[in-house]
Amino acid sequence: MLVLGSVCSPCARYVPTLPGNDPYILGVGREGASPFSPALSPYISGSWSDKDTVVTMSGELASVEHVLEKYIPAEELREVWRVLYGRELRCLALPSCAVDSASQQGFEVKGYVFDAAGEQLRRPRVIRVGLIQNKIQLPTTSPVAEQLAKKYNIVIVSPILERDDLHGETLWNTAVVISNTGAVLGKSRKNHIPRVGDFNESTYYMEGNTGHRVFQTAYGRIAVNICYGRHHPLNWLMYSMNGAEIIFNPSATVGELSESLWPIEARNAAIANHCFTCAINRVGTEHFENEFTSGDGKKAHHDFGHFYGSSYVAAPDGSRTPGLSRLCDGLLIAELDLNLCRQSNDKWNFKMTGRHEMYAAELTQAVRPDFQPNIVRE
Repeated sequence: MLVLGSVCSPCARYVPTLPGNDPYILGVGREGASPFSPALSPYISGSWSDKDTVVTMSGELASVEHVLEKYIPAEELREVWRVLYGRELRCLALPSCAVDSASQQGFEVKGYVFDAAGEQLRRPRVIRVGLIQNKIQLPTTSPVAEQLAKKYNIVIVSPILERDDLHGETLWNTAVVISNTGAVLGKSRKNHIPRVGDFNESTYYMEGNTGHRVFQTAYGRIAVNICYGRHHPLNWLMYSMNGAEIIFNPSATVGELSESLWPIEARNAAIANHCFTCAINRVGTEHFENEFTSGDGKKAHHDFGHFYGSSYVAAPDGSRTPGLSRLCDGLLIAELDLNLCRQSNDKWNFKMTGRHEMYAAELTQAVRPDFQPNIVRE
């Protein structure tokens, strides 16, 4: 199993119980932190959540999906889902113990299946990914135990704050990939550093220098496009050009800033690059004792705003899962047939028709100091 998460508590305080031989990739943690925490049992499918709770006591919206399910007639809802999310996905069967655990501990679990058509020459390449979104559980300095990957036969993608002792103690926003053998397979540093309001990370992080690494795991080729990198289409493209079949996007982003963009960007990247994308966002509000301001005209405040969760998986054919809750911890399991990547490529041919040599030549000119835009005037 490949597992990637989005939230922030860094240690393996609660360990998922995973089938020993199933292909899993587990992603945990928000970008810039090292988290593995929610009390979640990951061999789960289907979903549990409180369907009647659309708006909480504090006036916060639980999820768009809950609103649609509550107010759209059942006979029309299936067509609404098709228009919004593409083809209908099968649900994974949820063990009753997982449903009970979610209900008792107040977190959400969902599971979906992305099928691919049968082929004559290739067997299905079915794996499962798990997306964890959670609030802060433990200090972000707590350790992540690499032995979990080997013990549970999973690949873990864990974001960390990296201090580079060999190069002036530079700080990098980094994701570490831990193989199912327990070895650290490698790391990927964040390519694009935001300069946006409270998220002006240029005051402490440097732009990454690892390029667009792709990691060959036992379950498929994966890449990690960290947080703000999702706003850059070429970032997704280059991970795909290097062979990524699944691109994880661990994020920590708030509603006022980006929520309208969230459902679009990773899904569009999956379509454009013939791959699966996993968008994971942390959830909750983090309060800081000391007020701060970012010099953007806003009054001093104690928090960044509400991290809205809503983690989801998107497929190369444009289909996607519903998102997890905007408010509570959650685990989303998706069963993927990686053959869908080539099948979508054969149908749409975006890479073959991409004219990359043309763009490479024009971009080479565009970054030159003497560049002149190609504008035709009367």
